[in-house]
Amino acid sequence: MLRTVQVENGAIQGLPAADPRITSFKGIPFAAPPVGDNRWRAPQPARDWNGVLRAYEFAPVPMQVRQEIDVNNIYTREWSVEPDIAMGEDCLYLNVWTPANFADEKLPVFVWYFGGGLQVGHTAEMEFDGERIARRGVVVVTVGYRLNAFGFLCHPEITAESPEAPANFGHLDQQAATRWAKRNIGAFGGDPDNITIGGQSAGGGSVMNQLASPQNEGLFRRAIVQSGVFTKLYPGIGSPNFLRDLETAEREGVRFFASLGVSSLAEARKLDAVDVRDKYLASKAFWGTVVDGKFNVGDAFQLFLQNKRWPVPVLFGHTSSEFFSVPEAGTIEDFKKMAADLFGDDAEAFLTLCGAHSGRLDEVAKKASASGIEYAIRVAGQANADSGANLPLYYYNFDADIPGWDDPGTFHSVDLWFFFETLAKCWRPFVGKHYDLARQMCQYWTNFIRSGDPNGPDSTGEELPRWEPYTPEAPYGMRFADRAEFAREQPGELMKFLVAHYFGKIG
Repeated sequence: MLRTVQVENGAIQGLPAADPRITSFKGIPFAAPPVGDNRWRAPQPARDWNGVLRAYEFAPVPMQVRQEIDVNNIYTREWSVEPDIAMGEDCLYLNVWTPANFADEKLPVFVWYFGGGLQVGHTAEMEFDGERIARRGVVVVTVGYRLNAFGFLCHPEITAESPEAPANFGHLDQQAATRWAKRNIGAFGGDPDNITIGGQSAGGGSVMNQLASPQNEGLFRRAIVQSGVFTKLYPGIGSPNFLRDLETAEREGVRFFASLGVSSLAEARKLDAVDVRDKYLASKAFWGTVVDGKFNVGDAFQLFLQNKRWPVPVLFGHTSSEFFSVPEAGTIEDFKKMAADLFGDDAEAFLTLCGAHSGRLDEVAKKASASGIEYAIRVAGQANADSGANLPLYYYNFDADIPGWDDPGTFHSVDLWFFFETLAKCWRPFVGKHYDLARQMCQYWTNFIRSGDPNGPDSTGEELPRWEPYTPEAPYGMRFADRAEFAREQPGELMKFLVAHYFGKIG
């Protein structure tokens, strides 16, 4: 077993995981601490260390709101079970799980970015244990990165000081960790030329931004985007808008400095991190990705549609009950006006689909309800063909029965327990069918990480149900319910209409 490895900054010792055939290394610094003069600065090189670094425990989680266990909050009930977890601004660490016995095994590598709206989250969450994926012959890397005000503040002084990296420090942390993996993962038995990046929710959105960044040539071979590709379905409705232009973000930063009682970057860098965090939380701001013309050159989704992204296979998907959008209207007449404004000449076809000429408003709105993520994925699938990219895309819908007294449905993020195959860590009374499904999902992900194709044998030795690529002619995907089943079903008529309207292909 590879219990001790040598990386660019020194020697690291790991520990046997629960399965002693896997070694886990936790809390490896991939950059210098982003404190003092490094606050609001692109990640800087990690310092060398003497002796052997004992990578036995997770590093402190990034600065964020302190989670309180609340039985009425599904997310704290599900994952935030350690309210006193160590937290600090010094958070640029990654974790590695490896099954390798020797450094020259050239195993595929999976680099994971956690979700949480770019505001919260961390690698020590129970569901992100990389052991089960590693048992299938993959080196797993989970990445810590800066969040909220620490990861996404902008200011004119920052731009003047670092014009090549004026923004998006959280994304630059993800990028730096992935580059660290490319330089060092060979020591853990990984193949630096076979890296897959993946993430869920804002982590999936981060993958989209990495896919579209001009700075990432040759950095990874494929990508997994779980519940992380967003676009507006109906006006004024949908997920938070992470994207800001640099000038707007700089103005927000100036106002934030004033709220902190400082007038310069030097002063702001001397403030206590807890005070900065608390002022940010009090401001009710929600800062995310910035179009800075360097790391980010535009909306990642739009760039994907234009084939202005790195040409790698992508696995996309969502849960069956997350991020549904419904048009807002006070009356049927308001609904019709909204349809006319939104769909123009296609409005009559939309109104007919929704039954707006004969139904009650609540019935009409229900018929107009659609998954914003499914919509974005199907638009991306059409653009993949129309742009001539024709790169492999794989689509899934997670539709499993989720047990528990709260009867939660397939809520946003619940699929994390399954593809990481960490159900045993959850409080929910999962039974055999859930464990079978998790085993299949973990194997599909592993196959994709290995080769860009999710198909192959299950860990039982049996062949997994065939998963075909998504195309406009065959807009099908894998349905993960009681078991994995490839659903050769056309999207609903409303979804067909919405996608066709996007591309001007009605009629």
